[in-house]
Amino acid sequence: MGKLAQDKTAFEPHPIIVARPGVPGRAQRVRIGWKNDAQGSNTLLSRRDFLIHAAACAAVPFLPTRAFARSAYPTRPIPKTGEPLPVVGLGSTKAVSQLTKRGTAEFKVLLRTLLDGGGTVVDTWSRSAALDKLTGDALQAEGLVKDLFLATKVDAVGAQAGRSMLERTRRLFGKTSDLIQVISLRDLKTQWPILKEWKDADKARYIGATVSSDPDHNAMMHFMRGERPDFIQVNYSVVETDAESGVLPLAADLGIAVLINRPFMNGSYFSRVRGVSLPEWAAEFDCHGWAQFSLKYILAHPAVTCVLTETTNPKHLLENLATAYGRFPDTETKRRMREVMQFI
Repeated sequence: MGKLAQDKTAFEPHPIIVARPGVPGRAQRVRIGWKNDAQGSNTLLSRRDFLIHAAACAAVPFLPTRAFARSAYPTRPIPKTGEPLPVVGLGSTKAVSQLTKRGTAEFKVLLRTLLDGGGTVVDTWSRSAALDKLTGDALQAEGLVKDLFLATKVDAVGAQAGRSMLERTRRLFGKTSDLIQVISLRDLKTQWPILKEWKDADKARYIGATVSSDPDHNAMMHFMRGERPDFIQVNYSVVETDAESGVLPLAADLGIAVLINRPFMNGSYFSRVRGVSLPEWAAEFDCHGWAQFSLKYILAHPAVTCVLTETTNPKHLLENLATAYGRFPDTETKRRMREVMQFI
């Protein structure tokens, strides 16, 4: 098996402050990120090392565990600005859809779990006014929204409908959106000029558009070439690999940030692998489950900025977040991964 992929530019090490063991009131600078292993090759900070430092950090009253997690968690830069973005985020469609039946408590736990695990990116959008209010209540609880990178969408036809949706999102979610996207390129000719106006008026920090199916990739690339958006969002996984041949290389060439949706194909991926043993060689790139198998595949692509994982289970969210640590598959290993999925 070839040497495992190591994207040093994607995970820049940076210093944080933790307590110096045995010396009250003293602190030392610890570099979190890439390190040299016994063989002299660079590997990302292991989960074991992360937990050791986190345990030390937890004993320090002036450095909250969440602050440590955010300092240590792997990020990739947004190309247009260099702003670091955690590489695993939360796609909230399923969680938000359950709010009317279950209330906001479970969603708030999920948001706290994301932040405590080092993530910040939450992708959502306006639906009904009642559901938007519940979403906003959860986002604003305990001031959570101020620590989140909030990605929203406009899903409307016509200028008036688009503006109304954007205003309602801004009012009920309690924050200027970090990113606003035209969902599925819907009514793009109308909605995109509005998003540019909003960005110029400081009502959005970044703007972009989304697609979630392979047949829409050509239209997305046409949009990318013509408008050079800050972000795009596209489907990509160990099964749905079409983006590798067009959208992702173009995003890298144009300096466009990439959010990934459908890493688990809206759940059908897990139905596909249920009862199948994970290949033993997956451990060679620090993969410990089928969810990580797809996420590691995705994050091994250097054009990917952040992958959005859909779950309502805090334990599963933490497992997804942990994918960012350790090694990633190289080109040959990714070929083997695709081959495995073809025979399942």
